[in-house]
Amino acid sequence: MGATTSVHRTIDAVWRMESAKVIAALARYVRDVGLAEEMAQDALVAALEQWPAEGVPKNPGAWLMTTAKRRAIDQIRRRENFNRKVEEIGREVQEVTPDASEGIEDEIGDDLLSLIFTACHPVLGTEARVALTLKMLGGLKTEEIARAFLVSDSTVAQRIVRAKKALADAGVPFEVPEGPELATRLASVLEVIYLIFNEGYSATQGDHWMRPELCAEALRLGRVLAELAPKEAEVHGLVALMEIQASRAKARTGPGGEPVLLLDQDRSKWDWLLIGRGLKALERAEALNQPPGPYYVQAALAACHARARKAEDTDWQRIASLYQVLAQISPSPIVELNRAVALSMAFGPAAGLALVDEIAGEKALQGYHLLPSVRGDFLVKLGRLKEAKGEFEKAASLTRNEREKTLLLERAAACD
Repeated sequence: MGATTSVHRTIDAVWRMESAKVIAALARYVRDVGLAEEMAQDALVAALEQWPAEGVPKNPGAWLMTTAKRRAIDQIRRRENFNRKVEEIGREVQEVTPDASEGIEDEIGDDLLSLIFTACHPVLGTEARVALTLKMLGGLKTEEIARAFLVSDSTVAQRIVRAKKALADAGVPFEVPEGPELATRLASVLEVIYLIFNEGYSATQGDHWMRPELCAEALRLGRVLAELAPKEAEVHGLVALMEIQASRAKARTGPGGEPVLLLDQDRSKWDWLLIGRGLKALERAEALNQPPGPYYVQAALAACHARARKAEDTDWQRIASLYQVLAQISPSPIVELNRAVALSMAFGPAAGLALVDEIAGEKALQGYHLLPSVRGDFLVKLGRLKEAKGEFEKAASLTRNEREKTLLLERAAACD
């Protein structure tokens, strides 16, 4: 029993590492990511059946690849282009034995990049893109995705099924986009990865302030993408941003799991290895000498905090100027709200409050709990405690995260 459990753990680990490569390689042949994923799952089932009895092969990734490609031949036999496709894949199956790895990596980079762009295609809704990316590129099980986002297994399963169907119905090609389309499609990919990271970094609902497994998965996807697309500055910018933000993970919660705000964090708990990696990624983005994009600017903002060993050493005027740049590149009320915080730190709470009151009527901020939370903070600093209490209570009523709600209610009570 113990040996079987150990093999199953090995299979889980191998699947997490190798599944995206297997799906990507199959999708290049069958031109259908849904079908490719089903064939890869068939290979996983075969491993669960055979490895406990026969032992784990020397190269488990190659074993999965070979087994899945044989499943592909079985499927293609039922299609009209049988002869051409079988010959094409059959040659590779003969060349790749379950215990050999030579040749597998030759084309896998392009295949993986194509899979990333396909899973994040704009024809899909945001939730579908996130679920499909985590399933196909992260190797996460349906129940793991459901648990991470606090939804039912059936909800995630339906999103994935519908996403596969939508890609097939739309005839989305399995390829890396080129020309003018590349920028739009890359933005969609980066958005999905950062959405996954943010849900892990500041959970929008539930009892926990953070979900580290989502942060880790987003970071892994970002690093993979940076290797596959090394000449895209925004990719390095996103990786830099996530590395630096992730470095604060251990300092962001107190002993009881309560949130600790940035300026109150014990910076000795920050992960300086991650900060170093983030600053290196930022340097790579800068070296490409491309026009600054939103992720690059946000990474530069995060770097300002990372370089300050003490909160009082933070260069708030530079941060305020960077938010001005971000507002020009990617204008939004939320960017303006963050700029208001920077202005308050650089020039006093009255400056921040003036900008907040200016944007308070924006539709995008209605129901956004951080608007009254930020306004309350400014009012406290201006000594207007009664007004501040009302703002914190309003923010607490709007957030869906229980830890954050507790923090906001404590701040409201402190105003008494």
